Amino acid sequence: MTDGAAEALRLLTERGQTLAVAESLTGGLVAAELVAVPGASKAFRGSVTAYATELKHQVLGVDAELLAAHGPVHPEVALQMAAGVRAALGADWGIATTGVAGPEPQDGQPVGTVFVAVVGPGADRAGSTRNFAGSRKVTALRLNGDRTEIRMKSARSVLGLLTEELVGGHSGERTENARAQDTEQNGGF
Repeated sequence: MTDGAAEALRLLTERGQTLAVAESLTGGLVAAELVAVPGASKAFRGSVTAYATELKHQVLGVDAELLAAHGPVHPEVALQMAAGVRAALGADWGIATTGVAGPEPQDGQPVGTVFVAVVGPGADRAGSTRNFAGSRKVTALRLNGDRTEIRMKSARSVLGLLTEELVGGHSGERTENARAQDTEQNGGF
């Protein structure tokens, strides 16, 4: 998985941009992957592991009414976590993970339900014209596997989403449904 972290950090460093990470179900795995890459400090600012729901509001600024209405496993929660950590740590890009790793469902969400998000430069400015600006994207994942596999796949997916945004440079807000990279070998979903 470090290859995904290395590629994201390389792209960020080339642009002279920085990254902050907000994690829930991954519990620090994304940050650990990033700091495993030599020279990560050139682009990686830091991370917040907001495992408890109230910390998503108190530390990352996720809307309390959203959390009360939908719980922490929701696409807009992931986007707000990414935006919140970006602002809190003063980074150009923020990425976030939230979901259900198991072994039990949470707030009516089945195990393997995960949302990963990225918020980039210009996301807070409407009509930005820079080709990599204004990025605000969330991907819904339905992952198979045990708790450890779901957490690892989530970390890999959020780093992949960041790399995709850095390379593709799409503007605007999008929500996509996606499958884990290996759902076929795990029996699909």
